Amino acid sequence: MSALKRLPAAFYATAGGNEPVRQWLLDLDSESRRAIGTDIATVEFGWPVGMPLTRSLGGGLREIRSQISGGRIARVIFVIQDGRLVLLHGFVKKTEKAPRRELEIASPDFSKDGVGTGLR
Repeated sequence: MSALKRLPAAFYATAGGNEPVRQWLLDLDSESRRAIGTDIATVEFGWPVGMPLTRSLGGGLREIRSQISGGRIARVIFVIQDGRLVLLHGFVKKTEKAPRRELEIASPDFSKDGVGTGLR
């Protein structure tokens, strides 16, 4: 099956043999692992893939952008080296969505009439 992959994935391994992305994935719940794995496979089979799935970070680094369980967002940082997608680092991004109560405090007129008349 890997013959069909345009850019086969490989886990980066430290000198001690640790594979940080593999360990991070194993620490996630199965639904999140499945979502990230599907996105990695999409990149492997469909490269080149751009936004919204992948984005350049500069300096040869790129990210795979995944929606995972619980409405969370995950990122897997990778480079392309020797025709392989080398997975370097993974993390769950912290959301920046403000709670509704905070929005109501920030704009009382918006919460009262729903049209944002307090906005200037």
